[in-house]
Amino acid sequence: MRRLAWLGFFLSLAGCGRQSSPSPSASHSLPASPLVAMSDPGEPGGRFVIGAASAPKTFNPLLAFDAASDSIVRLLFSSLVNLNCLTQQAAPGLAESWTLAADQKTWTFKLRKGVRWSDGQPFSADDVVFTWNEIMYNPEFNRMTFDLFRIGGKSFGVTKLDDFTVSVVTPEIYAPFIEFFGAVPILPQHALQGPAREKRFSRAYALNTRPQNIIGCGPYRVKEFQPGKFTLLERNPEYWVTDKKGRRLPYFDEVLFVIGGGPGTEPGLFLNGTSHVYETVGPENVERFKESAANGRFQLIELGAGADRDFVWFNQNTGTNAAGSPLVNPAKLKWFRNKKFRQAVSCAIDRDRIARAIYQGRAQPAYSFISTENQKWSNPNIPRYGFDPGRARSLLAEIGIQDRDGDGVMKDADGNRLEILFYSNQGNPAREKAGAAIQEDLKKAGINLNFQIVDFRSLVEKISRTFDYECALMGLGGGGVDPASQINALKSSEELHQWFPFQKTPSTDWEARIDSLMDAQMRTLDFAQRKQAFDEVQAILAEELPMIYTISPFSYAAIRSDIGNLRPCVLTPFKLTSNIEELYFKKK
Repeated sequence: MRRLAWLGFFLSLAGCGRQSSPSPSASHSLPASPLVAMSDPGEPGGRFVIGAASAPKTFNPLLAFDAASDSIVRLLFSSLVNLNCLTQQAAPGLAESWTLAADQKTWTFKLRKGVRWSDGQPFSADDVVFTWNEIMYNPEFNRMTFDLFRIGGKSFGVTKLDDFTVSVVTPEIYAPFIEFFGAVPILPQHALQGPAREKRFSRAYALNTRPQNIIGCGPYRVKEFQPGKFTLLERNPEYWVTDKKGRRLPYFDEVLFVIGGGPGTEPGLFLNGTSHVYETVGPENVERFKESAANGRFQLIELGAGADRDFVWFNQNTGTNAAGSPLVNPAKLKWFRNKKFRQAVSCAIDRDRIARAIYQGRAQPAYSFISTENQKWSNPNIPRYGFDPGRARSLLAEIGIQDRDGDGVMKDADGNRLEILFYSNQGNPAREKAGAAIQEDLKKAGINLNFQIVDFRSLVEKISRTFDYECALMGLGGGGVDPASQINALKSSEELHQWFPFQKTPSTDWEARIDSLMDAQMRTLDFAQRKQAFDEVQAILAEELPMIYTISPFSYAAIRSDIGNLRPCVLTPFKLTSNIEELYFKKK
């Protein structure tokens, strides 16, 4: 009954798209050279509603580690460069243009003149320098990406040349400079320098901050926040982007984030008409959404295979625990570290059956580290160890693993039965069913998996801290489209090098080769050279199979049928709203 009460409140609050306008707010004239959106001109007005599983934790972009905060913060701030998720190309943002010197380390940004912050104060080079030198390069404030923008312990040199020109010098050539440096939200010096110097930055733009004091230069600004209920944004009257007719964007007057009753409640908010978009329709909900879409109120959009893909991996950690015992049983570790064993497992998994029976055809077999949708970087010529039970048994025989007693269970040369503890996480029904299917497939190959479902936090503890596990099935997704965003998974010294993290030196020649290739591609701006290096990385991974990819689910999203200027993109979490400033309600 309590849920019905607040749901009724939000139904009246959300209403139809055109019922509300923000309070009048004076604005300055547009910049002399505003950024002009390339989409067709739309119609201004209305309130757009987005359902959220939980409330944001902050409005501070450097502290927005959760999805709820990130989905709001992205609308409050802007960056020097805009990245087109469809073309994977960089385009002007707060910077009108940029140049690179012959040394390939000195970048010069020309800033857009006449841009103003949401409180009307002018934007300038001082804000860019402040963002970097006082915030991004302060490890007390920036704990997540501090090292990402340092090379050999040296920070980038960010200096002001004049009010609208910024110079950035990198210690060495830094390949993902535009995607990484250019995409960082720029912060207002006049609003945040005081809190930064008084060591209060981490408390700035908190949930209890008065909306008028949360200053940005994105398409929206905070109008009202009600803890546990909603976040209401209104148009930033100073936004510096226009449509082709010269009208200032965004089109929606307001964007309302309605808080649901926790994870899993967003589909209900959309289907009952409370929210206007739902960007992560899971395979298990597709039929339900299809049936509801038949009345024409909304459209369900299939975007193809996204960046998410599930994979199986074995613990190859050669270390010992606090008691001095091996983390992995030595006999099993011998199997896990043999690539022919991993290849055999890959050949034993019927990916097509998983995609067909568990995902109802709404997934495709996955073999590669990079999604096939990332056409700029994906290597289509990798080796594949697809479903082939005969080949699986042959590969096992090559390393002395056979059914020696005729009981259907493989044993190694020392008589050890191939019995392995296999984990996955609760809360993902499709993955749980896929784990059971993999267990069945490997049993047919003579490998017994003892499949156990544990809560997500417990599994993370095992695979990331205690390393007390043998085999696991989980998913991987997210990250940027540039290979540099995958370094934390690929380099042997990194935390997310899942099968054996934190290596002091590479434990195999092929891992050393990947380390070398990832370092090499970071130190050239030549795309062909980077692509060649990353193609080899993908080929090595597909041959060595430290991560045995299984399936990549298709992505679906739903949105009201009367929304114009949709530009769906599967390579971002915001599949239908990445260009929200251009979206509008079509006239009826």
